[in-house]
Amino acid sequence: MGSATTQALATTTAALRAASGVDLDVAGELFAVARAVGDSSQLSGALADSAASPEARRKVVFDVFGKAVKPATASLLATAVAERWSSSDDLVDGIEELAVRAAAVADAKADVEAELFAFSRTVADNPELELALGSRLGDAAAKGELVEKLLAGRASAGATLIASSLIRQPRERRVRQLLARATRLVADQRNRAVATVVAAAPLSAAQSQRLTAALTKRYGTPVSLNTIVDPSVVGGVRVQIADDVIDASVSSRLADLRQRLAG
Repeated sequence: MGSATTQALATTTAALRAASGVDLDVAGELFAVARAVGDSSQLSGALADSAASPEARRKVVFDVFGKAVKPATASLLATAVAERWSSSDDLVDGIEELAVRAAAVADAKADVEAELFAFSRTVADNPELELALGSRLGDAAAKGELVEKLLAGRASAGATLIASSLIRQPRERRVRQLLARATRLVADQRNRAVATVVAAAPLSAAQSQRLTAALTKRYGTPVSLNTIVDPSVVGGVRVQIADDVIDASVSSRLADLRQRLAG
């Protein structure tokens, strides 16, 4: 990610936090715009053209999308295209990120990140489903509708919108990669960090509470846990927050011991 894109993302995220009238319709419109821009090299090029003035790029947004979207959507898009992006692909990613964050804002009472993580585990545990959703073949809209059916009654409107929308436009990304990124973005929008915990058995409520409290204290920010059960870790836990890994599993200690004995 280039420095221009980093700054552009910071600006658009700040604009979203300051915006009013952000609902799931706005989030859905942002996803639709991301798809439209991503599918048109001419449009993405025009909107990311740093040689054109910000005013000219904003005019393109209002000319193409202004009458079809809500004022809040148009305003956020205008903010996004007025920024400098390192590439047109980064602009598409940026609009998509705005859509994910907007869904998190709109469905604030739902545990969207936990629901996205649970769906990613469902995909991981079902190779046929992962293949069906991740295949380059097949209709993108039909894949989105499949996700909506799978999550009906099992996930919030926000999580369903995010998952089904991302599946409609994977752009060479794996399904679990899409869901993992969305989970991190939702948590970040809510000022939380996401910890992925790998344990040999499900954690009890007391264990989860103690681990959450310890991680929150260590990182200085609220932490939400996503747990993966993997008997191969034998005992203990392995925790990952962003690029930071805390490995206190028995399997890790045994592997370390074997390495020392072999050396």
